Amino acid sequence: MTSHSGKHSPLPRRAVLGTALGGAATAALPGTAHAEPSLPSTESGRRPWRLRDTMTADHAWAGFLRDQDLLWTRLPALWHEGPFLGDGLLGSMVYREPGADRIRFTVQHGRVQDHRPEFGSGWGTCRLPVGHLTLEPVGAITAVDWRLSLWNAELTGTVTTTAGTLALAALVHDEVLAVRVRAGGGERVAWTFHPEDAVSPRRISEAPPAGYTANPPWTARTAADGTEQVLQPLSGGGQTATAYRRAGDTLLLSVGHSAPSDTAAETDSLRNLRRATSYDALRRRHTRWWHAFYPKSFVSFPDQRLQSFHWIQLYKVASASRAGGPVMTTSGPWLEPTPWPAVWWNLNVQLEYWLIHGSNHLELDALATTLRQNQEQLIANVPAAYRADSSGVGRSSDMFADREVGRPGTGAETGDLTWALHNVWLSYRHSMDEALLRDTVFPVLRRAINYYLHFLTPGSDGRLHLPSTLSPEYPVVPPQDTNYDLALIRWGCQTLLESAELLGVDDESIPRWQEVLARLTPYPVDDNGFMIGADTPYAQSHRHYSHLLMVYPLYLVNWDQPGSRELIEKSVVRWHALTGAHRGYSYTGAASIHAMTGDGDTAIAYLRKFFDPTTRYPCRANTHYTEAGPVIETPLSASQSLHDMFCQSWGGVIRVFPAVPSDWADVTLHDFRTQGAFLVSAVREAGATRFIRIRSLAGEPLKLRHGLTGALTVLLDDGTPARTHDLGDGALVIDLPRGREVLVHSGARPDLVIAPVAVSEPGAAWGLP
Repeated sequence: MTSHSGKHSPLPRRAVLGTALGGAATAALPGTAHAEPSLPSTESGRRPWRLRDTMTADHAWAGFLRDQDLLWTRLPALWHEGPFLGDGLLGSMVYREPGADRIRFTVQHGRVQDHRPEFGSGWGTCRLPVGHLTLEPVGAITAVDWRLSLWNAELTGTVTTTAGTLALAALVHDEVLAVRVRAGGGERVAWTFHPEDAVSPRRISEAPPAGYTANPPWTARTAADGTEQVLQPLSGGGQTATAYRRAGDTLLLSVGHSAPSDTAAETDSLRNLRRATSYDALRRRHTRWWHAFYPKSFVSFPDQRLQSFHWIQLYKVASASRAGGPVMTTSGPWLEPTPWPAVWWNLNVQLEYWLIHGSNHLELDALATTLRQNQEQLIANVPAAYRADSSGVGRSSDMFADREVGRPGTGAETGDLTWALHNVWLSYRHSMDEALLRDTVFPVLRRAINYYLHFLTPGSDGRLHLPSTLSPEYPVVPPQDTNYDLALIRWGCQTLLESAELLGVDDESIPRWQEVLARLTPYPVDDNGFMIGADTPYAQSHRHYSHLLMVYPLYLVNWDQPGSRELIEKSVVRWHALTGAHRGYSYTGAASIHAMTGDGDTAIAYLRKFFDPTTRYPCRANTHYTEAGPVIETPLSASQSLHDMFCQSWGGVIRVFPAVPSDWADVTLHDFRTQGAFLVSAVREAGATRFIRIRSLAGEPLKLRHGLTGALTVLLDDGTPARTHDLGDGALVIDLPRGREVLVHSGARPDLVIAPVAVSEPGAAWGLP
C-alpha cells in the first residue's frame, strides 16, 4: 500500500491530526497565522458570489442521464442481463422466458413473505415469490431495441419478430406495474400471468425443514369489470393478492400483501389499480417523483462506464427502497431463486444503504425506519434472561427483524444489530436529526451494547474480555475477543457517551461505558496485522472484512493516526494476499480502505477488479451481481467506494477529493451530503481543486481538509470574509452559521460553474448494447 503522490496524498507523518482534529491547535504551516482565529487573505471589497449550476433545468438532466442509460440490442436471457423496474415495494425484471420465445416480466414485492417463524428466516419468514407475466408474440423474436431511461425510470423500445413489431413502454409506480404494448405488422399483443408457488426460493439449495408444510394453492377469479385476481392464502396467516387488467394497449398489475388479515391484500391490490387509471396518468406521477429525485445531488467524472454505473446504482437503490418501506433483502424487491431470501444483517444490509448518505437521499432509508418500528421485536430476539435491558438480531431475518440472537460464549454471531445501528448513526450524522438520535440510535444502541456488557469478564491481566463469538463468514471461531465485536463494543460505548451528552441525558450507565473503554482488551494482532480474534490468526481466505471493522467503516483505527498506518497496511495486504474466497465486496471494501489512506490509484485498481469480467464474481451486464443467488449490496457498495474517493467526512472532518485517481483530472461534486449536515460542492480541473462551496444545514462545527495550496480566499455567501482558524496541513476551521454558505479557493476567483466533466475514458453502455 503506497500513498498516491501529488495533491491528494495523505497528510505527512510529521503533522497528522487526530481523528476529529480536536484538542490543541497544531503548529501552523510557514507563512500562516498561528493559533489565534484570523481572517483569510481575500480580494478587496465585498463581492457576493454564487454558483452557476448548469444542471438546474430538466432538459440538462435528461441529456446528461441519457448518456448513462442502459441499452439492449439483443434479448436478455437472464435476470442479471435485463432491465429492472421498481418503486421500493413492487419490482419487475425483464428477460427471455426460459425455454420459450416469450418475454418475462417478473412480478415480485418486498412485503410478500411467509409468517411461520418456527421454521426460521430461510423458510418460515422468508420472502415468497408472486409470479410473472409473459408477453407472447406471434412470430419468433429476432431483435430488440430497448432503453432503460434513468431520468424517467421507464423501459421503452421495440421487439422485432418474424411477424412484425411490438413497441413497448413499462414502469412501476405506486405499487402498480404498467406496461403499454402496441403491435405492428402481423403481430398481436397477448399476455399471460403465471402465479408461482408460495414456497421459499431457498429450495434451490436445500430441502425444507422437518414439519414444514406447503402453503395452500392459489385461486383465481374475475371481477365484473374484467379485472383478474389471483389469491394466495398462507398457512401462517395472511394473504397475497395479485390483480391485473387490460385496458386497450395497456396492462396494469398490482400486488397486495396482508398479515394477519386474510382479506386485506385483495382490497389493497384492487385499490392500487383503481388509483392508477391509465398508463399516462400513472406516468405523470411517476416522472414527477423521479425528476425531483435526481437533482438532490450531482457527481460527474471522466470514466464513462463507471460514471454510468454510479448513476444506475442511484436508480437501483431508489427502485429498491424507500423510508418506511421494507428494508432490502439480499435481492432487493427483485426476488429470484436464491439461498438467501431474507434480510442479512452481518454485512449485506449495511452495504446496501451506505450510498444514500453522500448522494443526499435519506428519503430512501428503510433501515432506520425498520429499527425504529421494530424495537419490541429486537428485545424479543435476545434470550429471556436479558430482555429487561438488551436487544439484538440474528444473522438473517424478515423485514420485521424477527430472528433470535445467540449468546457470547457459544461461538454465536452477536454484533450484527450494533453494526446496523452504525448505519443509522450515519443517517443521524448526515442529517443532524435529533429525533433520530433520541428515538432510535440512543435507545436501541444502549440495549445492543448492554447485551455485550452482560458477558464481558475481567481477565488476569485486568482487562475486560469477551467470550467466544463468531466473526462473520470466517470458519474458525476464536476462543475469545473476536475483533469484529471488540470494534463494535468500542464504537458503541463511544457513541453512547457522545449521544448522552448531545441529548442532555444523565444516563446511569455512563460510568460503565467509560470503564469499558478504559479496560477493554486491545485488538488481537500478530505479525500480519489484525487477527480474527484471540489465538486465531487470519490464516485462510476470507471474503468479509469483519476482522477489519475498526478500520472500515468505523474508522476507530485510521490513517490520521501515524502509529496505526503500518498496522493498517499489513492487515489489508494480508487480507488480500489469500485470494480463494474473495467476492465482489472484498474489492469494494479494499477500495474504500485505500481511499481512506489517500491512495486513489490503488483504490481504483481494487475497484476495477469488481468490473473485470475475468474475475470469478464480476459485476453483471445490468450492474446487478450474483453468487449463489442475487446479492444487491455489492454493486451498491461500489458506489460508496467512489464516494470515498471523492469526499470523506469521518472523524468530524470534511475531506474534499481525498483520493481521486490520478487519471481523473476533472471531477465535479454538487450538494454531496456529509456528516454534520453539510452540502459540499467542489470542482477539480486539470488535477487540482479549483473551488469548494459548503452549505451548512445544521450549524455544526466545520473542519475542512481542502487540498488547496497558496493563500486562501474564504468568503461567506454575502461576500464577507469568513472567520477561520488554520490547523495546518491543509486543514481549516470555518465559522459557518446554519443556513449560510462559504466559498473556499486559492488564487484568483475561478469560474464557479457546476457542470458535467468531459469523458476521457469512453466505455460501452450497460445492458447488452
